[in-house]
Amino acid sequence: MINKTLASLYMFLIFFLLSTTAQKFTYDDFKTPEYCGSSCHTDFYQQWKQAMMSQAYTHHWDEIEYFQLAIPHAEKDEKVAEVKEGCNGCHAPISYVVGDVPPPKPEMNSRANESVSCEVCHSITGYEGDTPHNFNYIMNPGKTKYSSRKGDIQSPAHDIVVTDLHHSGDFCGICHNEMSPFGVWVKSTHLEWKEGPYSKEGVQCQDCHMPKAKFKPASMGSTYEDTRLHLFHGAHDNGKIKGTIELRIHPDIREAEPGETVKFNLALFNQKTGHKFPTGSVEDRMVWLNVEAVDAAGNKYHLSVDKKGFEGEEYTISADVLAYQDMGIALDIPDFEGVQRDGIPAGNRIFRMPYFDPQGRMTIQQWNTSSQGVDYRIGPRETKTETFTFNLPDELPAGKMVVTASLYYQKLMTPVAEFLNVPEDEAEAVLVNTHSTEIEILD
Repeated sequence: MINKTLASLYMFLIFFLLSTTAQKFTYDDFKTPEYCGSSCHTDFYQQWKQAMMSQAYTHHWDEIEYFQLAIPHAEKDEKVAEVKEGCNGCHAPISYVVGDVPPPKPEMNSRANESVSCEVCHSITGYEGDTPHNFNYIMNPGKTKYSSRKGDIQSPAHDIVVTDLHHSGDFCGICHNEMSPFGVWVKSTHLEWKEGPYSKEGVQCQDCHMPKAKFKPASMGSTYEDTRLHLFHGAHDNGKIKGTIELRIHPDIREAEPGETVKFNLALFNQKTGHKFPTGSVEDRMVWLNVEAVDAAGNKYHLSVDKKGFEGEEYTISADVLAYQDMGIALDIPDFEGVQRDGIPAGNRIFRMPYFDPQGRMTIQQWNTSSQGVDYRIGPRETKTETFTFNLPDELPAGKMVVTASLYYQKLMTPVAEFLNVPEDEAEAVLVNTHSTEIEILD
């Protein structure tokens, strides 16, 4: 673990260096996405338009988080002041490097709305330091575009230079790793991949999020067998989320009488992601397991997970508790009591990593994160097991009892979304996977 004093100094130096060079460009140095997509890269442009890369600045939750929480907080607390400018380094990079920060709100339709555009990624030539993170990119906008396409290719509109970085997951780490002002890794998707099995086998981030296909990169160009599609599908793509975790449940006995005890065992296998699940904005996201039994008469029973006894486990089991009190700083609510922490039935297992503010309170504000709790997410190719002990009611009807385990994913906890008036789709409970088993209840 990086020493926090050194980490803080390192962060200061990084932000100082970046801030001194951030205004050396103008908007005129960068072409618009429409310029790239109107006649040449038409398909790439349409793929990008449907991806979160094109909404990094305009997406409703990002707008609320930045303008209602991050900016007001940064203006009140010198320790986190850098986020007022720094958030834009990844969410509106062109605005950041030209010094237009904070940018106009999305409703003003400024060039900040281009978010992470074609010109951003294809103007990057490298990154500062040893570890890609906190938008430490080196940019060189102009006629030369930097790419991963190898071979003898030419464009009538620009020059093409191939870089090793564009082939590597390290490119993605520039924005998909983030260290808070307190020296805590609050986003570590790239680092999780780097430490996991796929990186060691040569599988890059692009292999899953920019899959290869037989495709034309440009409308007037050649077709290649291994063109990288610009899909960028991830945490906001339900098709990507569903099926991520394989789920199986079974009982320890198949026949039981009312009043007996049955233990259900579950196995959860992460067979799809090259990083932990969930990842990215882990302060907001959680994956949770709901187990429900239905008897022969249709009566439903909610089962609570068996405790394992590890340190910090209380944050991985849903409960009726309040959290996120530090939102009161930005919202000018003195002694803010917080909102419900989980917003799901009590007793469910949650796969998450809690973030804590300097006062030790659970937070969703990554910039105000000074420590983290137990990391109970599911790693790549990891299998977690859980048990649910069910004391059968004495008055159960005879017949088949079906027990179903359902795994859900949420990008943002419902109580937070409701409190901040975030549109409902951000708190949608996406069914990742489900599996059922049964026992026979005897007379």
